[in-house]
Amino acid sequence: MADDRDPQINPPVFFVSAGLILTLAGLGVAFGADAEPVLTHALDWITDTFGWFYLLSVAGFLVFVLYLGMSRHGHIRLGPDNSEPEYGHLSWFAMLFSAGMGIGLLFFGVAEPVMHFVEPPEGAGGTVDAAREAMKLTFFHYGIHAWAIYIVVGLSLAYFAFRHDLPLTIRSALYPLLGKRIHGRIGHAVDIFAVLGTMFGVATSLGVGVMQVNAGLAHLFGIPDNTTMQIVLIAGITGLATISVVMGLDGGIKRLSELNLLFALGLLLFVMVVGPTEFILQTFVENTGTYLSDLADLTFQLYAYEPNDWVGGWTLFYWGWWIAWSPFVGMFIARISRGRTIREFVMGVLFVPVGFTFLWLTVFGDTALSIELSGNGGAISAAARDNMPTAMFVMLEELPLSSISAGLSTALVITFFVTSSDSGSLVIDMITSGGSAEPPVWQRVFWAVSEGVVAAALLLAGGLVALQSAAIGSALPFTVVIIAICFSLLKGLRMEAAAKRVTRSTPPRVPISGASATWQTRLRNIVRHYSRDAVARFLADTAQPALDAVAKEVRASGMTADVTHTDGRVRLDVRHGEQDDFVYEIRTRGYRTPSFAFPEMPSGGGTSRLHYRAEVYLQTGPEHYDVMGYSKDQVIADILSQYDKHMHVLHLAV
Repeated sequence: MADDRDPQINPPVFFVSAGLILTLAGLGVAFGADAEPVLTHALDWITDTFGWFYLLSVAGFLVFVLYLGMSRHGHIRLGPDNSEPEYGHLSWFAMLFSAGMGIGLLFFGVAEPVMHFVEPPEGAGGTVDAAREAMKLTFFHYGIHAWAIYIVVGLSLAYFAFRHDLPLTIRSALYPLLGKRIHGRIGHAVDIFAVLGTMFGVATSLGVGVMQVNAGLAHLFGIPDNTTMQIVLIAGITGLATISVVMGLDGGIKRLSELNLLFALGLLLFVMVVGPTEFILQTFVENTGTYLSDLADLTFQLYAYEPNDWVGGWTLFYWGWWIAWSPFVGMFIARISRGRTIREFVMGVLFVPVGFTFLWLTVFGDTALSIELSGNGGAISAAARDNMPTAMFVMLEELPLSSISAGLSTALVITFFVTSSDSGSLVIDMITSGGSAEPPVWQRVFWAVSEGVVAAALLLAGGLVALQSAAIGSALPFTVVIIAICFSLLKGLRMEAAAKRVTRSTPPRVPISGASATWQTRLRNIVRHYSRDAVARFLADTAQPALDAVAKEVRASGMTADVTHTDGRVRLDVRHGEQDDFVYEIRTRGYRTPSFAFPEMPSGGGTSRLHYRAEVYLQTGPEHYDVMGYSKDQVIADILSQYDKHMHVLHLAV
């Protein structure tokens, strides 16, 4: 499946995506507030026409990822079988949380429960039942459905990129369905949809985040709270994001994500301690139970029998937002999850961030509801109705040390803004550079600035309504892509399972016998330890001629075959058109020589204690056996044995 190309730019994807994005941003700036009625009408049409499609699709994504996590495929590692996770659990979780939905929690953590409490989709507002319903609905919007969407995209990308050596870009997730066509127009279209969804999903978050920052600074310092100031703030914070994205994943994004988590924990613990602690702990348990018990009803609730605008303004907005974010978050969590198993990936991504999210929503949401229910409320709900971003700060005013907590929450929004922008820029950069792991810095800067421009344009075009329209509208075509990704991933996993069945049912490899291959010769090869130079001579004198002989015979049969010999490895590729290519590669691998082999050797480090093997690699990674010492005919026999298995797998997959 591998594609050896590693371009610095994919012109069709880069220029078409950039052109469309800048054109739409220009229209937003040109028409300004006049665009709001048009966007409102578009939003209503999409939710009325495709609301059922969004709900059914998201429900299917959740069922699909739960199946994968519990299935026979759960043990498969996202990378070669011997790979290990690149990041520890704490860093991994911090980056998941920061990239996933940090700004949304700060913006809606207080405002959404209060809005549902005052204006529930059903029944009277301002009651205890309305408060319970408000928290259940908020949990639903930030619960496992959102992360299931991210998992479908992220898991598919990680599986095909790290286990099958395809570029880390959205088109690669469709390889089992499209084959080599992923490198053509269809693949370009898929990546363009992904870039548009990512751009407008991230821009929605940035727009929401800057409204929150503006509200916090207005509360603390009395600066104006208006669109002009928000655009100025976007420019400043985008500059910080640009610096972070230039520093890269480890230098900027990882450190900021860990700082994010530290700030978030500090604010969370502060509100929990000084707020109604006992009430928070009790409602956390009850909210979780209510959410789980009503999960099926919530999943399919469209209010079809009592139509209202609530589902479009809330549930469908969130589903569209999460789907639009899924290329960004999916690719980002794929990038940081190499080496984890499918089961670890699914369970970790699905439940760990959700647990922290539910605690956050309970601490902030139920603290606000407690104040509203106490008889002295009204200020928070009024703020949520009149200027939603201010609801958090009005709630903090009811607690001790409100200036400190308001300052901390504003700083937290800024760091979330920066991590969302730089992570989104890195992901878009990777897509438009054809999956390059280290795309050029100038592209990162371009996309970071573009995100700020699009967020500013959406604010000028109607504020929150424009942000909602952008999220839901850009998510519609990508929902179809995610459905196709589900089928593609399932097909890829089944093909791998079929390959393993073939391997188990095939008799053990027996090298060609003969005068040069007595059992004594084989034993000497097994116990002997070779130097790097000896393996290099074997690759040049024996392995490459064997691969050349097979390639010549394949080409005589009318097929395409290539042999490449690079430093430390020799590789045979047999092309099969739209089906999976056959890859047989022998690589030089060094190991520390065990002390029992040469006890007289010094125990220190360095290369003197290394020995080398000539190990076989196929499409799916290392086969973990050594062919050093084989004759040319024995290598050919091994190639044919593996090729026979490959062809059998292709027949099973048809």
